[in-house]
Amino acid sequence: MSKTINLKIWRQKRGEKKGRFETYTVKEVLDEMSFLEVLDILNENLAREGKEPVEFDSDCREGICGTCGLVIKGIAHGTHAATTTCEIRMRGFQDGETVTVEPFRAGPFPVLKDLVVDRESFDRIQMEGGFVTANVGSAPDGNAVPIPKENADKAMDAASCIGCGACVAACPNASASLFVSAKISQLSRLPQGEPERKRRALKMVAQMDAEGFGDCSNHGECEAVCPKEISIEHIAVMRREYMKGVFGGSK
Repeated sequence: MSKTINLKIWRQKRGEKKGRFETYTVKEVLDEMSFLEVLDILNENLAREGKEPVEFDSDCREGICGTCGLVIKGIAHGTHAATTTCEIRMRGFQDGETVTVEPFRAGPFPVLKDLVVDRESFDRIQMEGGFVTANVGSAPDGNAVPIPKENADKAMDAASCIGCGACVAACPNASASLFVSAKISQLSRLPQGEPERKRRALKMVAQMDAEGFGDCSNHGECEAVCPKEISIEHIAVMRREYMKGVFGGSK
């Protein structure tokens, strides 16, 4: 059985200081449709009417790339736990319901147009230290470098971060600490990350501050909306690694 959904969507042209909400109605929405498919239908309808479609980000639509990101009903990625925007299915919405859709709101994520924000600040933080120095060539044997299972498991948990930015959008301080700490924690637990370890946290935290992100005050909102359920315990690891960098040298 199909349903009708009213979408109250934020519209803002490039460079405008102020935007506005506009309400659209999408009919014949099926339960198995994804939220982004409903936006696709809306844009097809708008195009047929000669109106400007709604801009939004998407890529893989499989919950693994981190490209999509909307604030749905006031929550980053919506009310479905451990779920990206593209994974949300319409069975969780009622017939005739009005759903508010906004972009991720944070100073370091300026709105480019409508629901699209600029998240290149994450890329710049990553470039400051979220990498390892390794010779190119074939991959080494999997057993060549022994890694304790606990370290490997926690590194994999941190590595599951897809850099979507929901943590920033949910945090009242617009902190990027969960994202940055996941990258730092992942590499600090592996021998491959050892060469840059002492300076990695210093450089990444400094770039995070330079981008205008706020500090973490342990609200836990970031963990609550993270589609990959990254734990805030990684923030403690980031702080520990930062202090090691400060007192242990930056080389």
